[in-house]
Amino acid sequence: MALSLAGARGALWRLGPGPGPAWGLLEPRPPRGALRISVRCRSAEAGSRGALAAVLRGLKRLNGRYERFLQRSFPRFYGLYALFTGGVRSVLLEVRAVRRIRQDMARQRLSPQQLPYRDMERLRQFRRDVLKAIPVGLLAIPPFANFLVIVLMYFFPRQLLIRYFWTPSQQREFLAAYHAIRSAAYTEVLQSLALAASSLPEPRLQTQLQELCTKVQRGAQPRVAELYALRSLFSGPPLGLNKLHASHVRSLSRVLFLTPRLPAFVLRHRLRGHVLEIRHLDRALLRLGLGQLSEEELRAACYLRGLNSTQLGLAECRAWLEQWLQLSCKLQVSEVSLLANSMVLLSLNYLRAKE
Repeated sequence: MALSLAGARGALWRLGPGPGPAWGLLEPRPPRGALRISVRCRSAEAGSRGALAAVLRGLKRLNGRYERFLQRSFPRFYGLYALFTGGVRSVLLEVRAVRRIRQDMARQRLSPQQLPYRDMERLRQFRRDVLKAIPVGLLAIPPFANFLVIVLMYFFPRQLLIRYFWTPSQQREFLAAYHAIRSAAYTEVLQSLALAASSLPEPRLQTQLQELCTKVQRGAQPRVAELYALRSLFSGPPLGLNKLHASHVRSLSRVLFLTPRLPAFVLRHRLRGHVLEIRHLDRALLRLGLGQLSEEELRAACYLRGLNSTQLGLAECRAWLEQWLQLSCKLQVSEVSLLANSMVLLSLNYLRAKE
């Protein structure tokens, strides 16, 4: 009996370290067929990745040859091609940036007014670009209509293309053209203010506003303190945003690049929304500091607020924007009508005053 127990222990000891059946009961090994299948799957996956990388490299080489051919044989067409491809890349990068901003807003539960200046401005500009691109996209839906769209975009780039597809010279030309359109409404805004001044009930404020309008009409630029002293006139009738005359609202809509061919109550609502958006941008810009803006950002900020910055130096743009922020960041929501009219009052004679 003792010998049989000892023999059994010896047999188990000999089987223990090896890959025998006793260890197989503790750690079951996969079948040989399963191992072969997993190895084949991994090798097939690696092969597909390698094939895809090879295809992409081949396409990249072909695209490079095609671009060199265009550049050598059709330089003018290559310029349009390069502008288009660069614009597409810029749009894709902008879409990714906007998606990241919106994800951050959702994760942190932020409103647009709580965003940093650059993120807020990026959302505003992207929304305007999308609204401009929607008609072109709808026009290209019917079969074979894309050829017509390409022709229209070639002959009417300012009206149909967004800023990513403009050349640097086109950007300067188109910004000047847009400013000429809105500056045609500056005189109308000034005339509407002078007309409203005559109906003010308080003689002192009536005289101050009339003198201000006369000063601007004679080519001088008002000071921020003069505008701020009249802020109470723009919170109620007849100069409050909801009480402005319809012709005055239409003129201000043209200043902000809004279509004036809508009912007056719709124009007032849109005008209020855009002016409040600029007011939120001003507060975010004040937190950031003007010194943090690049030259492009500084000029774009002035242009948005009514000043044709394409004809001014950086120091002049910065000085004007400082004046604007001094006024904007002091005004209450009920006084935004003064901010809308100040786009004309502060911009109309600034270039002439600097000369």
